[in-house]
Amino acid sequence: MPPNAPNLTQALADWRNGDQDAGNRLFAAAYQELRRLAAWHLQRERPGHTLQATALVNELYLKLFGGEPADWRNRAHFFAIAAQQMRRLLVDYARAGLAEKRGGGRVKLSLTEVKGLAAPSEEALLDLDAALGRLEALDPRAARIVELRYFGGATEEETAEAAGVSVATVKRDWGFARTWLISQLKP
Repeated sequence: MPPNAPNLTQALADWRNGDQDAGNRLFAAAYQELRRLAAWHLQRERPGHTLQATALVNELYLKLFGGEPADWRNRAHFFAIAAQQMRRLLVDYARAGLAEKRGGGRVKLSLTEVKGLAAPSEEALLDLDAALGRLEALDPRAARIVELRYFGGATEEETAEAAGVSVATVKRDWGFARTWLISQLKP
């Protein structure tokens, strides 16, 4: 368990009990892990890419704490939601880059390679998002596993905890989802 886990757990409990300031404490306790997660997504980018890990985490803060209070059940649930929102931010970023005259001179955003899924360009990220939508219609749990593993950078154990399934189920769903997505994303 990370050293800030007790602070994070307490802040989650306080947030659920209506303490509005707990959101700031929660974010402060989770910041380093969220920053690590954002850096994981962006670590293999070439120098000069336009999205920095800190900016991604700041945008995530606005998404998570800028609207209605969420009811995060536990640490794993909080990070699962954070991973999902980070995915949406990356997709929105890719869409904005393509909308600017199909890239308009902006350096391409790509994700790191994760066990057989190639790091996509902005267009490929949008294709991946669409394929994930189709996978979610076919197998919602497998789509969630992909979000947690690929976009969330979660380990098999963390994914199992967040999804409420066994590690064996995570492995099985990840294998299926990865194969299915690769088949969907081939040109």
